[in-house]
Amino acid sequence: MLIVQVRAQVKPESIEAFKAATLENAQQSVREPGIARFDVMQQTDDPTRFVLVEAYRTPDAPAKHKETAHYAKWRDTVAPMMAGPRSSEKFGSVFHADAQWQHEQT
Repeated sequence: MLIVQVRAQVKPESIEAFKAATLENAQQSVREPGIARFDVMQQTDDPTRFVLVEAYRTPDAPAKHKETAHYAKWRDTVAPMMAGPRSSEKFGSVFHADAQWQHEQT
């Protein structure tokens, strides 16, 4: 299991548009066979900051995700909304309490 945390800061006037575009992308992403989970979070003390947590079942799933039409649409739609470049960090799963996610790892 590969977990990627993507951090984004958007322009204040773009918060709602970013949320709408990201929700649409997330809803399509969880339908991909290589994605176990796709969470979108907004920072409570700074609503311009977001974290996307993407859990991939296989090492090649992130590349496949980036080839999808919904990812390309999201990337191009949110690009002008960014207050700065997105950043990401990659993690391996150690524990998660969700039984379905645990099942998918085995």
